[in-house]
Amino acid sequence: MRERRLCFLFFLVAMIALSSCEAHSSHTASIPTTKTAPNATSEHIPKQTSEQVSASTTDRTPNQTSEPTVAPTLNPTQTQNLDPKQTQNLEPTPVLTSEFTSSLSTSALTALIDRYSKAVPKKWGEQITGVRTHLVTKEKAIALTFDACGGKEGSGYDEKLINYLIKEHIPATLFINSRWIIANPDTFTKLAANPLFEIENHGTEHRPLSINGKPAYGIAGTKNVSEVIHEVTDNADRIEQLTGRRPVFFRSGTAYYDDVAAAIAHDLGTQLAGYNVLGDAGATYNTDQVYHALMKAKSGSIVLAHMNHPEKDTAEGVIKAIPDLQKAGFQFVQLSTYPLE
Repeated sequence: MRERRLCFLFFLVAMIALSSCEAHSSHTASIPTTKTAPNATSEHIPKQTSEQVSASTTDRTPNQTSEPTVAPTLNPTQTQNLDPKQTQNLEPTPVLTSEFTSSLSTSALTALIDRYSKAVPKKWGEQITGVRTHLVTKEKAIALTFDACGGKEGSGYDEKLINYLIKEHIPATLFINSRWIIANPDTFTKLAANPLFEIENHGTEHRPLSINGKPAYGIAGTKNVSEVIHEVTDNADRIEQLTGRRPVFFRSGTAYYDDVAAAIAHDLGTQLAGYNVLGDAGATYNTDQVYHALMKAKSGSIVLAHMNHPEKDTAEGVIKAIPDLQKAGFQFVQLSTYPLE
């Protein structure tokens, strides 16, 4: 009898223990696991936007850094010579949006628009205050500058001209428009990688720089402060993101400005680069005209010609003039070699 009672007690204890284990196992199974599957990490990384992908892959060259673009500091500009007059309310326009992230912050953009929204231009032309047309040097130095306009103004590439400069080790400054870059991406990359050339800003849409749409040579100017900012900064952003270097100089399409637009460009941190030797008159000169134009260069001259019309005579005229200028003791320099005035 005693043995039966002991067996019963042993059986009872075993059943209680088994029941406790099942309850614990059931509770554990109901708690969701926090372990990450091997491929879960990549699935939960936020996807890049098309703009970010463009800036980080197809539009990036090997020497470009991954650091974010820093917005330029707005320099105070005296505007006491500008007549205050109520004009239309100038708001940022959609044209400021591009595939490239603007380096100008929203607050800086708003401040700049507010600063000039009531300004009325007094002057218009190629050689107004703020446009620099000479190298500051007593050396017999000449800066050759070549514009690449793009669009209906021409997206061609004067390979003969550029190859000659490379062969003869002639440095030059290339003012390149955004439309030309888009039409010639591989060529642009090669030019930007060549230390003979410094790449500068020839605008986003190749427009005269104006705050009221004033045209030059049949090309309509920018119409307000927002469009001036767009014309200057969008292509500067593009060049910087493609090359890792932000342009120092800006030359507008046609090289025309009004005084208010010139002041805005100054506040954007860029120098306006004019010229004092008209090298090819918009690639319309023949070989002899280009040659004689360049032979008028003096110490500190800035020559304006074009590299986007291979069908014209610019290359022939330049190739003819350079040896004679060298015999006369002139050297050729990039625009940034000396200060400008």
